[in-house]
Amino acid sequence: MSETLPDRLSVNPASPFFNDELLKQGVGIRFNGVEKTNVEEYCVSEGWVRVAAGKTLDRKGNPMTILLRGKVEPYLKQAAMKAEGLV
Repeated sequence: MSETLPDRLSVNPASPFFNDELLKQGVGIRFNGVEKTNVEEYCVSEGWVRVAAGKTLDRKGNPMTILLRGKVEPYLKQAAMKAEGLV
Protein backbone atom coordinates (compact mmCIF):
# COMPACT_ATOMS: atom_id res chain seq x y z
CA MET A 1 0.00 0.00 0.00
CA SER A 2 1.29 3.46 -0.83
CA GLU A 3 2.05 6.01 1.87
CA THR A 4 -0.39 8.52 0.36
CA LEU A 5 -3.18 9.14 2.82
CA PRO A 6 -6.74 9.98 1.75
CA ASP A 7 -8.06 13.53 1.86
CA ARG A 8 -10.70 12.47 4.37
CA LEU A 9 -10.71 9.64 6.92
CA SER A 10 -13.00 8.60 9.77
CA VAL A 11 -12.67 6.11 12.64
CA ASN A 12 -16.44 5.45 12.66
CA PRO A 13 -17.24 2.16 10.83
CA ALA A 14 -20.63 3.55 9.72
CA SER A 15 -18.95 6.41 7.83
CA PRO A 16 -18.28 6.17 4.07
CA PHE A 17 -14.79 7.54 4.81
CA PHE A 18 -13.84 4.62 7.10
CA ASN A 19 -10.78 2.56 6.00
CA ASP A 20 -9.96 -0.30 8.37
CA GLU A 21 -6.70 -1.35 6.65
CA LEU A 22 -5.28 2.14 6.86
CA LEU A 23 -6.33 2.64 10.48
CA LYS A 24 -4.66 -0.65 11.49
CA GLN A 25 -1.38 0.71 10.12
CA GLY A 26 -1.69 3.66 12.47
CA VAL A 27 -2.52 7.17 11.32
CA GLY A 28 -1.31 10.18 13.28
CA ILE A 29 -2.67 13.73 12.97
CA ARG A 30 -0.83 17.00 13.45
CA PHE A 31 -3.34 19.84 13.77
CA ASN A 32 -1.84 23.34 13.64
CA GLY A 33 1.53 21.77 14.46
CA VAL A 34 0.27 19.91 17.57
CA GLU A 35 -0.13 16.12 17.79
CA LYS A 36 -3.80 15.18 18.35
CA THR A 37 -4.76 11.74 19.67
CA ASN A 38 -8.54 12.17 19.96
CA VAL A 39 -9.38 12.85 16.30
CA GLU A 40 -12.56 11.09 15.10
CA GLU A 41 -12.46 12.38 11.50
CA TYR A 42 -10.37 14.75 9.40
CA CYS A 43 -10.45 16.49 6.01
CA VAL A 44 -7.22 17.97 4.65
CA SER A 45 -8.67 19.93 1.70
CA GLU A 46 -11.32 21.65 3.83
CA GLY A 47 -8.93 22.11 6.80
CA TRP A 48 -10.86 20.61 9.72
CA VAL A 49 -10.82 17.83 12.28
CA ARG A 50 -13.56 16.43 14.52
CA VAL A 51 -12.33 15.70 18.03
CA ALA A 52 -14.11 13.91 20.84
CA ALA A 53 -15.65 16.22 23.44
CA GLY A 54 -14.61 14.39 26.59
CA LYS A 55 -16.46 11.16 27.35
CA THR A 56 -19.88 12.49 26.34
CA LEU A 57 -21.91 10.21 24.04
CA ASP A 58 -24.90 10.93 21.83
CA ARG A 59 -28.08 8.86 22.02
CA LYS A 60 -26.68 6.32 19.51
CA GLY A 61 -23.57 5.74 21.63
CA ASN A 62 -21.17 7.71 19.40
CA PRO A 63 -18.84 10.28 20.94
CA MET A 64 -19.96 13.91 20.81
CA THR A 65 -17.52 15.85 18.64
CA ILE A 66 -16.33 19.38 18.11
CA LEU A 67 -15.29 20.69 14.67
CA LEU A 68 -11.95 22.53 14.71
CA ARG A 69 -10.57 24.41 11.69
CA GLY A 70 -6.89 24.77 10.84
CA LYS A 71 -3.94 23.08 9.14
CA VAL A 72 -4.33 19.26 9.08
CA GLU A 73 -1.29 17.02 8.51
CA PRO A 74 -2.01 13.26 8.54
CA TYR A 75 0.89 10.77 8.54
CA LEU A 76 1.49 7.05 8.97
CA LYS A 77 2.92 6.36 12.42
CA GLN A 78 5.05 3.41 11.23
CA ALA A 79 6.63 5.51 8.47
CA ALA A 80 7.40 8.29 10.97
CA MET A 81 9.01 5.80 13.39
CA LYS A 82 11.17 4.36 10.57
CA ALA A 83 12.27 7.87 9.57
CA GLU A 84 13.34 8.57 13.15
CA GLY A 85 15.15 5.22 13.40
CA LEU A 86 12.92 3.85 16.17
CA VAL A 87 11.92 0.67 14.31
